[in-house]
Amino acid sequence: MKIINEIQTQLSDITPVLPSQGRRSLPLKLFVALLLNLVIAPTVLAATGGTISRVNAYAIGLLGLVTVGLAIYLMMVMLQPERF
Repeated sequence: MKIINEIQTQLSDITPVLPSQGRRSLPLKLFVALLLNLVIAPTVLAATGGTISRVNAYAIGLLGLVTVGLAIYLMMVMLQPERF
């Protein structure tokens, strides 16, 4: 128990020095969205049979990701309004 208490005190001393996750959260989310778009865009391109350009496939994939993200956000706002 003494070791656990010592580790907790050391971690509480280090915590103010560590960068907050809030500042790095948005770039990380954008990076993950772009990586997901690398998977979604070729699927959209294949589903259309090549009738649309590659740029349009990436735009449709990104639009789909934004739409799903907004839907999840709005569901969270409706189900947990006290957090917002």
